[in-house]
This record gives sequence, structure tokens and C-alpha cells, in this order.
Amino acid sequence: MTLARPDVSSAAPIDPVRVAPTLSLDDVLALIRNEIQVLRVPEFISAEACRTISQGLKSTGYSDYLNAPKVGRIGMSYFETGRKPEIIEHYFATALDNLNLLRRACDPYPCPMDTFRCVMDETWGAGCTLQTLYGRKMFVGLSRCMKPGIPLKAHHDMFGRHAPDTPEAASLISQFGINIYVDVPETGGELAMWQDELSDAEFLDQRGDDYAIPLENLPPCNYSAKPENGDLILFNARKLHAVLPGEGIDRLTISGFLGYRGDREPLTVWS
Repeated sequence: MTLARPDVSSAAPIDPVRVAPTLSLDDVLALIRNEIQVLRVPEFISAEACRTISQGLKSTGYSDYLNAPKVGRIGMSYFETGRKPEIIEHYFATALDNLNLLRRACDPYPCPMDTFRCVMDETWGAGCTLQTLYGRKMFVGLSRCMKPGIPLKAHHDMFGRHAPDTPEAASLISQFGINIYVDVPETGGELAMWQDELSDAEFLDQRGDDYAIPLENLPPCNYSAKPENGDLILFNARKLHAVLPGEGIDRLTISGFLGYRGDREPLTVWS
């Protein structure tokens, strides 16, 4: 099935996608306050850094998600653990190694997720820190590779589903996706989003045995953002979202989540 490029629906909120020259406190607060749904910062990392990091990531090599075939990754997402104790243990046991693996792949440039963490720590009054769960540090900086013609199906991200009955998940007010784009196709690869929110029960019912909802089972998205190399995009990860298939080249990103627990609480990051 060939998907048409998305049209912005009249049902979408005013100015759902904001493009800003820098990552500022005012724009992050607009995202937190639901005044915007997507914040795009062009050239968050330089073109030369993108070229070097792209080569390093490809040399390191990608393997498929445990529970999302055809989606390549370097590092591990907590989503993959499926609440299975042995996989959770593997996630934490390899978290630091995976952080260092990404840093080596980016050398001599800093890992873009490290840069993001540093900027947010300086921007947010209470700081920004690596998420801790079960008394252990989580991994952040997952690199994803989407092959041409392969979408990332529609889903929403709920920390509480993967870490139920934990204070870290219970205290979370908002969860935002972090994507830093290292190499993207000229055509396709948009971040597509839907304005309506599904409950977790509705989402699980609609996805069935799949990891997410096939795009052909949904109406056209309400709004979208087309990234370019070096861009940073933050978005409301609790809304249904997907990545449309790209054309010609692999789509390489470095990604994670940003957690908000109140204006006086530190922000946290994890993958």
C-alpha cells in the first residue's frame, strides 16, 4: 500500500507544530502545557557531524528490535523487555555498555543525545538527568534505522505500561519523544501524528498481536513534521504517532524519551 503524504486536518489545534531556532525554555513549556504538539529545532547538530555519525552508526551495525521486526536499532529500548525479568536484567546489564557504544560510533563528535541532555540540564531550572528505575540507571540514545519503504506503525508511548506499579511511572505527568535526525530521505520519513488520544486499553485492542497499529487501519494523520538532517524534534509521545515510509535511503535517528513531573522537578531521559 502506498501512503499519500499527510494533510493537516482542520481538527488539529492551532499551530500544532512549532519550528524554533534554538531549544528554549519557553518552547519546552509550550509543549508541556499542550499549546503545541511538536517542537522542531533545525540544525541541532551540524551537517558535518551528521555525515560522520552516520558513517559510525552504519559501521557499528544495526540489529532488529526483539518485538518490532524490520526496525533496526543500536542499543536497547525498554519497550523490548515486555516485563520479562530476564530481558529487564539484560537491559540494565547492558545500559552503560550501550551508552559507550553509541559514543564510540559518534566519535570525534559528542553523541547527540549527550548534547541534548546537557542543553536541557542547563535550560530547565531543576535540571535534566538520566532516568533511574528499580534503583538502576536506564539507557538513553537508542539509534533506529528505518529501511526505505518500511513505516514505523502507529503507537503511543506509556512508561506505565512497561514499568507498572513503580513510583517512577506513577509520578510521570507527561512523556515526550526525542528524535535527533542523523540521515533522512528527501522524500518520506515524516513524523505523523493524530490529535485524538486512545486509552492504553483501546490501543492494545486495536494493535492486536502486532507491536502497533498498521497505518492502513487508521484515518489520515492530523498533522506531521518533515525532518531534515541535524534536526531535533520533541513531541507528545502519548498521542498516537507513526513514521511514514521513506524513499531511497535509510532513515537514521538517535532517540529517547523526556519525562516531566512538575515545574520544580528534574526532567528525566531514557530509551
